[in-house]
Amino acid sequence: MYLMPRNPGRVRSDPWGVKTSRFRAVVVTAVVAGLALLLLVVATAGDVYAPLGNSDPGPLTTYGFAVVRFAADAAAAGCFGGLVFAAFVAPGRRGGALSADAYAACRFAAGSAACWLSAALAAVPFSAAAAAGLPVSRMLRPEVFLPTLSAAEEPKAWLCVVVAAAVATALAWSAMAWRTVVAAAVAAGAGLLPLVAAGHASVGAGHDLATNAMFWHVPAASAWLGALVALLARLRRAPAVPGLVLHRYHRLSMTCFVVTAVSGAMAGFVLVRPDGLVSRYGLVLAVETALLLAAGFGVAAWRRRRSGLRLVVAELLLLALGTGGSAALTVLVPPAFVNHPATVQETLLGYGLDAPQTLSRLVLAWRPDLVFLPAAVFAVTAYLLGVRRLRRRGDHWPPGRVAAWLAGWAIVLVVTSSGLGVYAPGTFSLHMVTHMALNMFAPVLLVLGGPVTLALRALPAGAHGDVPGVREWIVSLLHAPVTRFYAHPAVAAVLFAGSFYALYFSPLFGEAMLFHWAHQLMKVHFLVSGYLFAWVVVGADRTPRRLPHLARLGMLFAVMPFHAFFGVILMSRQTVIAYTYYHYLALPWAGDLVADQRLGGGIAWASGEIPMVVMVVALLVQWARVDERHARQADHRGDGELEAYNAMLAQLASRRD
Repeated sequence: MYLMPRNPGRVRSDPWGVKTSRFRAVVVTAVVAGLALLLLVVATAGDVYAPLGNSDPGPLTTYGFAVVRFAADAAAAGCFGGLVFAAFVAPGRRGGALSADAYAACRFAAGSAACWLSAALAAVPFSAAAAAGLPVSRMLRPEVFLPTLSAAEEPKAWLCVVVAAAVATALAWSAMAWRTVVAAAVAAGAGLLPLVAAGHASVGAGHDLATNAMFWHVPAASAWLGALVALLARLRRAPAVPGLVLHRYHRLSMTCFVVTAVSGAMAGFVLVRPDGLVSRYGLVLAVETALLLAAGFGVAAWRRRRSGLRLVVAELLLLALGTGGSAALTVLVPPAFVNHPATVQETLLGYGLDAPQTLSRLVLAWRPDLVFLPAAVFAVTAYLLGVRRLRRRGDHWPPGRVAAWLAGWAIVLVVTSSGLGVYAPGTFSLHMVTHMALNMFAPVLLVLGGPVTLALRALPAGAHGDVPGVREWIVSLLHAPVTRFYAHPAVAAVLFAGSFYALYFSPLFGEAMLFHWAHQLMKVHFLVSGYLFAWVVVGADRTPRRLPHLARLGMLFAVMPFHAFFGVILMSRQTVIAYTYYHYLALPWAGDLVADQRLGGGIAWASGEIPMVVMVVALLVQWARVDERHARQADHRGDGELEAYNAMLAQLASRRD
């Protein structure tokens, strides 16, 4: 279905009766408005460096860094949102080729990525100058810049952004296929996160909650703004917009609005607290929240009317102002920093662990992990909706798979959000419990749930004719080269068993424990590497390289000794792993660190055998079922051959008669 213009006689007019020549002016106006709001806040902020114990680097650094930050944020949104629009909003073609709309959105994203790369490069010396309290001109000297870079976290984060923006630029410029666009979107999305890990949300009491919330907030806001600009560019090129494009954009924008609003409220509450609502930071946050809500209501009103370009223009202006307000918040000092000074434990963990661990606290002291909790809720909800769709049309789905999927995510929630997850960073033994649960127990149950098979059966194929949908996207990603690489038995086994040794028997674990984002990255790695290995060995979903059952059994037995050796090495080790971290934490109830580490080694050695036995049993059951199915098929073929033989004899007998 296409929305036709109201005035077909007008040349190059948009569907709502507004000339397309005004689009460029609208975009420029939105950028100027957002930048004006940012500069207004910076001009009236006063001294924002003294509360942090830093020197004022001068107006050139202050204003220059603010402008560069705004440019980087806007360009990053254009890159990420444009790629999301090209991959998931603009209708594609069968075989993975890009349509004209998708290709145009990808080119827009590539141009935004180049601007993002330039702004990120400029932000590196500005952020170093702001951190050191020196004019930006001093950062042009290597003897000043390099020590500042090694001591400050934000310039390092900007360097990570530079790398991600460079990769996204290269992929977006060369993209001619859907998978390449998705790869570019992944690179761009990864480039949005380093500044979250090094920003205000990552410091002080409650930074675990604020950082986790911002991990959802920033990509959602960027996807919304960038996709909106890509949609306006689509309207500028042609007066008629496919109804499918509008439908997909409405879904994307409403999802981004909900995610942005909820996550922003959570992070803002942590950084402001009730006693900071009347501060300048609280005022700017309130203005940004109002702009976001107004934009969300505009999206809802536009969706009901199915027309009204003025609402779209207003949405763009509101989001641009919100981007300016967001950049302004990075300049101001959050009230929680001043009103609620953090202890050492709160600086490292985000919360205190003065009370000793007891069974009741491990069970009842819940603190939600805002990365894994939403992911688990979404995964369980989507799975159950898929099962309901199958059953409504009369198809069967094994209840055992449903139970396995729910149990797997229940384990993930318990070890990340319950008291067990709260106390896990405090002692090595509890950390090892969460490690083994995420790496071995939960993945085995999750792969037995067969989520990919369920999705392929529940989702409609070719719901819009020749336009690929979610089902086709899943199939394409399953056959992508990167999936085939990581699902290779050798790669999955090395990641599963080798990561233990690479992480704990090198300085990597000690460095990672000092940062909350590294804690989360470790958890994600444990879960993903365990899922890959379990998928290859006992997964209900087919892998790109399907091994015979005997080979998978041999692979399982080959990996088992590595976990046992790892536990034995830990139990015999005399030096404390990550000693600096545990020394800084200084928990009075933790006891002897060496003894606790040996306990963690014993947990790794003993608990690792249980999921291995489960995988062996599951593999043998699958093997027996396959043999039984093959035997039934052979019997059917034998019965058919016998019937054909009898028919032949009957025919010969009739000829003799």
